[in-house]
Amino acid sequence: MSETPYTTIRTGGRSVRINRPGKVLFPDDGLTKADLAAYYRTVARRMLPHLRARPLTLERRPGGIGEHGFYQKDTPAHVPEWVHRVELPKEGGTVTYTVCDDTPTLMYLADQACVTLHRFLSRADHADRPDRLVIDLDPPHDDFAPVRSAAVRVRGLLGELELPSTVMTTGSSGVHIVIPLDAAAGFDDVRAFARDAAELLAARHPDSLSAEARKDARRGRLYLDVQRNGYGQTAVAPYSVRPLAGAPVAAPIAWDDIEDPELTARRWTVATVEDLLKTDPWRGAPRGRSLGPARRRLAALRKEAGLS
Repeated sequence: MSETPYTTIRTGGRSVRINRPGKVLFPDDGLTKADLAAYYRTVARRMLPHLRARPLTLERRPGGIGEHGFYQKDTPAHVPEWVHRVELPKEGGTVTYTVCDDTPTLMYLADQACVTLHRFLSRADHADRPDRLVIDLDPPHDDFAPVRSAAVRVRGLLGELELPSTVMTTGSSGVHIVIPLDAAAGFDDVRAFARDAAELLAARHPDSLSAEARKDARRGRLYLDVQRNGYGQTAVAPYSVRPLAGAPVAAPIAWDDIEDPELTARRWTVATVEDLLKTDPWRGAPRGRSLGPARRRLAALRKEAGLS
């Protein structure tokens, strides 16, 4: 029996073709391109607020996750005109990024075998001023207990700095702690603040935490990764599927969930999406804060700890 050449999804006033819907993208799980599109259509209402107006880097796996894929920044000329895009400067030129503002675009990206969406920490209209700061808790091995402990410690410091935050399992190995900002500061200032905060945490907990970018300098400690807080850098978007066996997803969670001993970075998957959507732990998420007062509090804490 020949493969169905395409299927059509009608959504948002548009008809979006999914070519080769039976193409298996996750061979261990039997998940097809049609399954990927169905997942993204299911989570669209929850996911789109975290994507709108943000430039994207697209992680595409046209041959399935068992084959080499690629990251796409520039939007190809053949992309439909109704897909939003934004041209932003880079060293020596510009990049025209895709922006996913609606469900038809999300379906089109699924057709393109875009498994994972990585979003800017700034919006297109102020691309040089982030409204998100991300601390990526990167464990040295598969044990999730150090991630849980580190998350609690990061949240404790953020409390001292009076910065509210949300938390998300990445679908890979760790968690992202997301701090909303008011987009007043530029990337250099935001990354410097994040680096200073990570250094303070590492100084407080030198046996378990590291702010060292070099892997050999971490000596088995969990890495407090703040390198994503730069212009042109991205972080995995909430509800994105990861190109791993089991089709895990990046899942927003409540802070109370961190204490759950059953929690892992890959707890939520495409197959468990209905359970994931039963609650919205980021509903009513805090509004962005200025870094000014937090920067002054952080400077005082660093001075107390003997840091410059």
